[in-house]
Amino acid sequence: MKKFRFYGAQIASVFEYLHSKDIVYRDLKPENIMIADDGYLKLIDYGFAKVVKKRTYTICGTPEYIAPEILLNKGHSKPVDWWTFGVLIYEMHAGHAPFTDDDPMNVYKMIINTKPKYPEGFDKELKSLVKHLLRRDLSKRFGNMVGGVQDIRGHRFFKSLDWN
Repeated sequence: MKKFRFYGAQIASVFEYLHSKDIVYRDLKPENIMIADDGYLKLIDYGFAKVVKKRTYTICGTPEYIAPEILLNKGHSKPVDWWTFGVLIYEMHAGHAPFTDDDPMNVYKMIINTKPKYPEGFDKELKSLVKHLLRRDLSKRFGNMVGGVQDIRGHRFFKSLDWN
């Protein structure tokens, strides 16, 4: 679990940096993460990344990772990255994304209408973090609230990490 926290913290730090530059990544998924020789993660494939000052309306991303506000065409910004972060850390622990189906349209319906099911043995602290990241209400989604990334850094799942 220690490496898992370490990797999760790295992704959160990358998003913190990108968002400070008004860049929304919009395509987080395992295929876009590489592990360097030094053990640190690198995000690759910035093809969907975009400078977004307010909102954008482009529909893009991998079906299992798309945030509900993209699917509902409400306009989106930085919070979509925190949604994808929630999906990623769920998948890293469970071995599959929280919303899966052979038909992408069914995946989209699940993202909009259902809550993830957590497999038996899913770490309770991680479950709490994922629940805060996979909030459809943007005002309650971690990373987007008043505390910003500090909501994530301060979560009990990451309590044992030194973020400096």
